[in-house]
Order: sequence, then structure tokens, then C-alpha cells
Amino acid sequence: MTQTPALISTLKKQLKAQGKTYADVATTLDMSEASIKRLFTDQSFSLQRLEAICQLINLQLSELVALMEKEQPQLQQLTLEQEQELVNDTLLLMIAIQVMNGHSFGDLCHDIDISETDCIRKLAQLDRLHVIELLPNNRIKLLIAPNFRWQVNGPIQRFFQRHVEQDFFRSTFKENDEKLLVLNGELGDFSHQEMQRKIDKLAKEFNALAHQDSQLPKSQRKNITVVLASRAWQFKLFDEYRKKAKIS
Repeated sequence: MTQTPALISTLKKQLKAQGKTYADVATTLDMSEASIKRLFTDQSFSLQRLEAICQLINLQLSELVALMEKEQPQLQQLTLEQEQELVNDTLLLMIAIQVMNGHSFGDLCHDIDISETDCIRKLAQLDRLHVIELLPNNRIKLLIAPNFRWQVNGPIQRFFQRHVEQDFFRSTFKENDEKLLVLNGELGDFSHQEMQRKIDKLAKEFNALAHQDSQLPKSQRKNITVVLASRAWQFKLFDEYRKKAKIS
């Protein structure tokens, strides 16, 4: 997928924001205004001309690219059908989670028992799902938003509840990098809603930290899983000891 249209669109927005016209660009490039209009229409700028226009608006080319990426829509959630496609292919799901954690093509081939050809095929599937953009030389650009979430009670959530839940809690949670809190209390509706908001805030902070640390070398990162849950619930084991409501 070429990024040229998006880059030129961002460039035009920056020119307009600074009050620059085609005539100003023509003067900078020593070309006619008509030729400049054709360049924008055909999106056929050379690197040198792009850099010259960036200088006109006091931008580095790298800054223009950063602005372009910031403007690009990011995926916040997959459809149920897309999640089901991942669930139907465990290897694809594994690779999806790895790339979401910032792993490169080289990391995938090193860590997973898969050929480079098959890995490229799986990445192409993720490209089609718009989870990533597969760039030249098998570079991976992640397209999901920082607040990306799986569908509530969707295929992915049910998959993890079915296959991961028991394994996750099979621990004493006594190690330095482990923590388990089981809290119980009686809250009013307002306090319960406030607790839910705090959980949402903590989830956003976790995602922000994960995004920040994705830039660290792979050797300095380890997979961390956090399970957050809150609901009106009583332990069913105690049901036989609870007084049943009398029928009047």
C-alpha cells in the first residue's frame, strides 16, 4: 500500500495552514504554477522537491511523515468476522499478538517455528485485515490504535477464556513480577461505576506503557498479562448456605 497520496495530502494541509499557495511553491522550485499543479495532481514529487517544499514551511521531511502518520485512521476494533478468522488459525492469532507487541519480521522468524515464506503469508493476511501494513523488506507497520480492544464477548475473548484462563491462574503469584488481588465489598451504584472508570483508566495507562516500551530492544521486554474484572457476583459455592427468599 503506497503512502504517497497520504503524504501529499498532509503536505497540502500544511501549506494551507501556513498560507502558502501554488505560486509560492512554484517560486521555491523555480517552476511554473501550472507545473506545480500537475505535480500535486500526479503526485510525482522527487525527494529533493519534497525537501525543498518542506523547507518553505519550516518542516523536516521526517516531521512531515510523522504528521502524516498521526493523521492516518487507526483500527480500534476488529469485526466479529475478522476476530473469528484469527481464532480459526491459532498460528495467525499468535503472530497477530506478537506484532501488536512490537515484534519485527526477524523476531517472528527467530521465535516461531515457521518458514520466512509462510510468515510473509500470515503477515499478508494481517495486512488484509488492516491490523498491519506490510512494507518493503518485510517491515511491519502496526495500524491499531493505542486504545484497541477485542470485541466484548467476541471470538477472541471467548477463546482466551476457554484456553487461557485456567493456565493463567495456575500460579501462586508469589514472584516479584506477579500480583493477584481478590477484593470484595458492598458498593453503591455510583461507587461501582467509579470503580469501572478507574479500571478503564488503568487499561489505557497499561496500553500507553506497552506502546512506549515497544521501542525497547526485545531482550529488555517480557510478556506481561493483566486481567481486570469487576461485576456484581457472589461465590456460588456459598449458595447452599444462603437463606432463600420466602414466597409470600
